[in-house]
Amino acid sequence: MEFKNDVEALDGLRRKFEELKNEITKVIYGQDEVITQVLVSLFSRGHVLLIGVPGLAKTLMVTTIAKILDLKYNRIQFTPDLMPSDIIGTEILDQDRQFKFIKGPLFANIILADEINRTPPKTQSALLEAMQERAITAAGQRFELENPFFVLATQNPIEQEGTYPLPEAQLDRFMFSVWLDYPKYEDEITIVKNTTSNLQFDLQPVITGKEIVFYQDLIRKIPINDNVLNYAVSLAAKTRPGNGKGAAITNQYLKWGAGPRASQYLVIGAKTHAAMHGKYSPDIEDVTAVAHSILQHRIIKNYKAEAENISVMDIIKELI
Repeated sequence: MEFKNDVEALDGLRRKFEELKNEITKVIYGQDEVITQVLVSLFSRGHVLLIGVPGLAKTLMVTTIAKILDLKYNRIQFTPDLMPSDIIGTEILDQDRQFKFIKGPLFANIILADEINRTPPKTQSALLEAMQERAITAAGQRFELENPFFVLATQNPIEQEGTYPLPEAQLDRFMFSVWLDYPKYEDEITIVKNTTSNLQFDLQPVITGKEIVFYQDLIRKIPINDNVLNYAVSLAAKTRPGNGKGAAITNQYLKWGAGPRASQYLVIGAKTHAAMHGKYSPDIEDVTAVAHSILQHRIIKNYKAEAENISVMDIIKELI
């Protein structure tokens, strides 16, 4: 990681981004925008919630990303009978009759929380401290998690039986909520052709944990103009009804708006998006590029919006 200055380092980040994306697209087709948002979140120290119907390669995307990052990876399959100790760890009595803490699968760099809405709130809440504080409290002790720490959760939106909706407090911990759509017809042809043959892809690690942490720190040093910062904070404030800053559509159709964490993510997300596209400072276009995925799970519609079939995305487009 020897660079002469920060500008040269940002050029290095852009090249790494292209390498990562090229490696992922060997396996994942037709999801370029989703891949970009996942990588933006990774370098922004955020977490991602991937939402889509079964068969859209949500899990495959996460496992592919884990293979090209030289990091420790654990997959946790969330089920209704999963307990907090199953993911955090538990105390056991060792042969010397001393209590010993055995770390759970949450002690890794990349966590795939598969079908996160299938487990009860008690277990879901066990993730909260880890996602926010990068630490875990268990058996009366606090354990720091190793950096980088990145949670990628998947959720099925159409299967409601046996699921537990994520509470707003936990949704707010995710930087991005990303909806995966069906692939285009041409992409589906490629997917079927490659997955029904014996074609194999040899994925190589592209970046180390130390490099990721370096770039995460570098992104926070990127300068941002006051007008772009004001735009990002104003955009979040416009989602809050009844506070004097809310837009007309907000007061009409929203019950609850995005909090200050949304403003923070809009700024850091814009910085990362700019750096990955060869810019040395973000502009308003970079803010709007990440705004939909940051805001859509943080605002709650009222009854009038439901009755008039106004979607959250419609409201965000209007605000932008």
